[in-house]
Amino acid sequence: MWRAWIILWLALTACADFPEVDAALAQGDPVAEYPALLPFEQLLAAEEPRLTEADDDALRARAAGLRGRAAGLRRPVIDPGTRDRMNDGVTQP
Repeated sequence: MWRAWIILWLALTACADFPEVDAALAQGDPVAEYPALLPFEQLLAAEEPRLTEADDDALRARAAGLRGRAAGLRRPVIDPGTRDRMNDGVTQP
C-alpha cells in the first residue's frame, strides 16, 4: 500500500511548477537560435587567444584577491577566547 502512496506522491510532484526555472527561462529570448556547431578542425584552426597587459594585470589582481580570501578561510573558525569559554563549560570524562 505504501508503494502506491510513493508512486502517487512522485507523480504529483512531477507536475509541480518551479517559478525560479520559469523566471530564468522567461528572461531569455524565446526565439533565439541554438549556437552553430563547428567542425573540430575549424575549432583547432582558430587563432589562439592572447592576453593584453590590461588582461594580465586584471588576472593577477584577481588571483591576489582569491589568495587573500583563501588565507582568511584558513584561520580557526572559533577564536581562542570563545574556545576557552566553551572548554570551561564542558566537563571532560
